[in-house]
Amino acid sequence: MEKKQLLGLFPQELAEELAEYKLPGFRLKQIFQWLHRGAGFADMTNLPKALREQLAERYIDQPVTILQKKVSALDGTVKMLYALPDSNCIEGVLMRYHHGYTLCVSTQVGCRMGCVFCASTLNGCVRNLTAAELLGQVHAANTQIADGHVGNIVLMGSGEPLDNYDNVCRFLRLVSLDTGLNIGLRHISLSTCGLVPRMRRFAEEGLPVTLSLSLHAPNDAIRRRLMPVANTYKMEDVLDACRYYIEKTGRRVIFEYALNEINSSPEHAAELASRLRGMQCHVNVIPLNAVEEKALRGADEAAIARFMQELEKRHISVTRRREMGDDIDGACGQLRRHYLEEQ
Repeated sequence: MEKKQLLGLFPQELAEELAEYKLPGFRLKQIFQWLHRGAGFADMTNLPKALREQLAERYIDQPVTILQKKVSALDGTVKMLYALPDSNCIEGVLMRYHHGYTLCVSTQVGCRMGCVFCASTLNGCVRNLTAAELLGQVHAANTQIADGHVGNIVLMGSGEPLDNYDNVCRFLRLVSLDTGLNIGLRHISLSTCGLVPRMRRFAEEGLPVTLSLSLHAPNDAIRRRLMPVANTYKMEDVLDACRYYIEKTGRRVIFEYALNEINSSPEHAAELASRLRGMQCHVNVIPLNAVEEKALRGADEAAIARFMQELEKRHISVTRRREMGDDIDGACGQLRRHYLEEQ
């Protein structure tokens, strides 16, 4: 019998799942609190030993463990390769900023979106991650922090979050519970390549996370060369969905823009600015982290500077993303890819 992952259950669901044990309310509360502190059954020392053993026979406590890790000598960024209960693996990145620790979380094993600059998509999508496996990444990362805990989350690892819609929404509601990790939704960013119907649906969820759109182009022609999703959803429809998200949540949208050899001229910046004018937004310029299996090459420093200057001249808010973990396969999907090749 496949073991169920208790970490992905809300308190009432946990009570229903464990009803046959006829546990008093305080015991159920203890189990929930232990799970959401990242504890395994063996660590739940205020529970009877017999109960802990019974739970371990039928259920999974923490579904994510660290298989490998690399620590950057440049900035202390930690790249982790996680093992899942079914022997699949995913990865995450723990970054320390002046405001605390930020964790980049994966939402799928692999990805099926096919963006040409991303290593996560090279082997397609194996499966969606459960809400428990999403939470488990945070708990695993917390074991690597001696002076605090994860306070900010970016759903920007392997996978398209809105392609795993239900599990991601469940995760967001669980991770923000005051009886759980209690990470405020305004400290969470969700990145999408632009699945328009789900963007509009997500705007209605009452989950005021920061929406980040992987835009990477000033027009449909260039975007289609970089992102297969652009063959389904036109840029104007994607931008309209962003405007709808801003209207429903009051939150500005972040546009991710990886500068490369085909999208980084001043003319491209001017075209991008014309599309974004008047929108409550910010452009996050990303120097492309090259993937050896892909032919696409990043823009040089002079091109990056010109691109940003052109946006600023046209009154578009723009910053350059701080590059972290460059010496440890920092780009999304690279560590997992190399591990699978070794195996």
